[in-house]
Amino acid sequence: MENIVDQDQQWLVSCLNATLGINQEVRSFAEASLNQASLQPGFGGALSKVAANKEVPLGLRQLAAVLLKQFVKKHWQEGDDSFEHPIASSEEKETIRRHLLMSLDDPHTKMCTAISMAVGTIASYDWPEDWPDLLPLLLKMINDHTNMNAVNGALRCLNLISGDMDDTMMPTLIPMLFPCLHSIVSSPQIFDKPLRSKALSIVHSCVSILGAMSGVYKTEVNAIMEPMIKTWMDQFSIILEPPVQPEDPDDWCLRMDVLKCLNQFVQRYSSLTETEFIAILGPLWKTFVSTLRVYELSSIEGTVDAYQERYDSDGVEESLDSFVIQLFECLLSIIGSRKLVKVIGKNVEELVYYTVAFLQMTDQQIHTWSVDSNQYVADEDEMNYSCRVSGALLLEEVVSSCGRQGIDAIIGAATKRFSESQQQKAAGLSAWWRMREATVFALASLSEHLLAEEIPPHSKSSVGELIARIITEDIGIRIHEFPFLYARVFSSIAKFSSVINHEVSEQFLYAAIEAIGMDVPPPVKVGACRALSQLLPEAKKGLAEPHIMKLFLSLRDLLNQASNETLHLVLETLQVAVKAGHESSTSIELILSPVILNMWVMHVSDPFISIDAVEVLEAIKNAPGCIRPLVSRVVPAIGPILNNLQKQPDGLVAGSLDLVTMLLKNAPSDVVKALFDICFDSIIRIVLQRDDHSELQNATECLAAFVCGGKQEVLSWGDDSGFTMRSLLDAASRLLDPAMESSGSLFVGSYILQLILHLPSEMAQHMQDLTAALVRRMQSSQIAGLKSSLLLVFARLVHMSVPTVENFINLLITIPAEDYDNSLVYVMSEWTSQQGEIQGAYQIKVTTTALALLLATRHTELGKINVRGHLIKSNEQITTRSKAKLTPERWTQMPLPAKILALLADAMGEIQEQVLVVDDEDSDWEEVQGEGDLETDRDLLSSTGSTCFNRPTYDQLNAMAKVFNNENEEDGYEDDLLCGCDPLNEINLANYLVDFLMKFSQSDRPLFDHLCQFLTAAQRNAISMV
Repeated sequence: MENIVDQDQQWLVSCLNATLGINQEVRSFAEASLNQASLQPGFGGALSKVAANKEVPLGLRQLAAVLLKQFVKKHWQEGDDSFEHPIASSEEKETIRRHLLMSLDDPHTKMCTAISMAVGTIASYDWPEDWPDLLPLLLKMINDHTNMNAVNGALRCLNLISGDMDDTMMPTLIPMLFPCLHSIVSSPQIFDKPLRSKALSIVHSCVSILGAMSGVYKTEVNAIMEPMIKTWMDQFSIILEPPVQPEDPDDWCLRMDVLKCLNQFVQRYSSLTETEFIAILGPLWKTFVSTLRVYELSSIEGTVDAYQERYDSDGVEESLDSFVIQLFECLLSIIGSRKLVKVIGKNVEELVYYTVAFLQMTDQQIHTWSVDSNQYVADEDEMNYSCRVSGALLLEEVVSSCGRQGIDAIIGAATKRFSESQQQKAAGLSAWWRMREATVFALASLSEHLLAEEIPPHSKSSVGELIARIITEDIGIRIHEFPFLYARVFSSIAKFSSVINHEVSEQFLYAAIEAIGMDVPPPVKVGACRALSQLLPEAKKGLAEPHIMKLFLSLRDLLNQASNETLHLVLETLQVAVKAGHESSTSIELILSPVILNMWVMHVSDPFISIDAVEVLEAIKNAPGCIRPLVSRVVPAIGPILNNLQKQPDGLVAGSLDLVTMLLKNAPSDVVKALFDICFDSIIRIVLQRDDHSELQNATECLAAFVCGGKQEVLSWGDDSGFTMRSLLDAASRLLDPAMESSGSLFVGSYILQLILHLPSEMAQHMQDLTAALVRRMQSSQIAGLKSSLLLVFARLVHMSVPTVENFINLLITIPAEDYDNSLVYVMSEWTSQQGEIQGAYQIKVTTTALALLLATRHTELGKINVRGHLIKSNEQITTRSKAKLTPERWTQMPLPAKILALLADAMGEIQEQVLVVDDEDSDWEEVQGEGDLETDRDLLSSTGSTCFNRPTYDQLNAMAKVFNNENEEDGYEDDLLCGCDPLNEINLANYLVDFLMKFSQSDRPLFDHLCQFLTAAQRNAISMV
């Protein structure tokens, strides 16, 4: 009876059929009719009946199933993001669920997939509460081995819903589900490989969820998994034991799902699997070794099909590459496990030996990279995920986890592979170079690890000797015949320059310069550029001088031929070459500037290439005698652009401002004035009249650079010094306007700082208005970075108010702030909550020391303010997203002076911690320079903490400050203009904090002890150490 097409179904079938017709008018009418019908009761039920009716043509049934899935998303769950009225009735929902489950055994794969996806969508809303019989029914279908179609459909559904299971379902589900899945996986005589793969995919999902639970419910999870692990590991061994065969993607997929499950076992339950792992190691090794031969035939040699771009009906890739990558990921997890890596033991070198062979270039890569140098550069630079990249990551893990044994294994395996390539070359085999290239690629990928500071000198020497042997033999090969090997040697040589003979490095430096100007395949020029980028900065002064003009001309020509992907590399090489060729500086500007400026104009809307071009121009500017010719070349073109804003292409105005800012940095006064005369008025107009965020940001930076470069003198350059100052203030006023979008004002903080640093007397008379404007802008800010930069301005104003900081506090009290008692309350609330997020050594120094100055005033108003204190931790063991929405973060309240002291303690503790981190990193290896050196930093800290107020020595404070500066300079947040001109940047923060805490505690001990009561144990400990 279910297959009878009733009147409603007939209308729906006719409509569905019409939507597939070629007549546009008929098709549009049918689609409109379906949309109208979807709002009527019973539409979803009718779709489910059509989808389930095997008398209806297959294509229409599939379309009905797809529309049903859309119907469910729109009309099933009120409150859902995609919900639209009306909501389906309970009766209609029941009809839909019943018909879908009846159709899961459809013999057509695509139809089964469509039905399963509809079931999965409904399950995401209804299961388990409103659809409790779903899982029992699916388990019943799985156990009915007489109906393979039903088993297939049920597995598809389980695969879709398994990811939505939670910790409340798993304890009861796993004991019922896993035996059913095991019976499928262990019955190859009954079930085909794709079905067994689906069963393993469900196992993987469940084990992943259990693993995530194990952090909180470790005992319960182990109790569930322990009885099952041996059974599954035995089955994994059976599947992995036979050798991998070529052109068998179903077998690759089955093994891939085994490896995914095994990977989870290793990561989540290594303590449970250590014994069983020994038994599976043999079959896993056979899979690994036999896969290499299949990979060589299929991917490297290209003689059999590797099934690239093949996907199953669920969209999962079934290629040989995806299988190999999964194999590497599993091995990486094993090597990364402290317990399981011991089982590998002495076989590490053999593992590395086979892995290097997997790194050979594939036939497809050779073809693609030979005709498309862009793709070659992109794959090399971005390290697009592939077997080569995955294998290199495995080798990194070998070095990281196995220490010196791993390094010896790398050197030993690389030596063997190099020897084999020599034998292949001697035997006249045309592919001899592939293994050589893979060996160099492997070593280059590990260069940072192999040459790290903690690596023993003899290991570094061995690496250097091996690399030197390889590359000196390859320097004589024919470039056109083996371009990829030559390119690899070029791109790798500089990474090992510290352990290679200088003569060898110089030989390759000259070879790279020659290659740039030769007619050679693009990959060779790419490799030569990489070599020059790294070798030129390290070369002896004057070494490249005789060849530098030739190099400039070759790179200039190469720039004209370069495509988008290679432009970055060529520009980077040019920048390095310019810095290395200062002795030829008189010719640099004339030869390169016109080409670089033209390239900049062509790509000004591309932020990456335009920045590269500006950096080359900056290197030219910094070359002796080049800044004035460069400015003379640039200014005539920049002036008209900034004066005719409406006629410029996208990005040119913002780019021109960026270019002017670069020219202003560290420029002589006459150059700054020349740029001022041409550009200043136009830049002011941009700030006052334009709304483009990029233009406003760059114009703000440009004005800051003018003030920094011109200082007080800038006011005398215009016809009316008062007009110049008014223009600067007008610009500040607009940028601080709370109505302006935050992005447009992003760099106003740096600009204001330049004004108050270099024009202090002129700014002093506007202090109250400026402070009020800063508060309003900060209150309206939607960007954390803008707030932080404005807080830095407030901190600098605190410093400038010394020795009467109280006056600045009083000023803030008089200025109103929306929703706060006054601006002091608002600013200090924001400051104390944001201080931990401020980055950069200069910014941290200024804000931290300003907080100390505020605390030192002991101003009575400070004690009246309460600010956010410590986070109140939830008692919940697991916080889900829904729980987080219902219970937002809660914080204690604490007096402002106590919070300031806490922040100073945090700063002191961070400096102390960074000293210890440096020490801990050095102690990770067994052999380092000397044990006495290892203890230096720890002794530094222990000595400072020996007595409560035993003051650290000058050397100790300098050591702490050095670590602090190094750590924060790496963050990349430094403002060059501010760091270079603000004397506060010279503060030794560790010394300052020690002095302040000593004096503050001694001057008012009762207050100090009272404030310490609000601190955490870690904060009190940080203070006690000084």
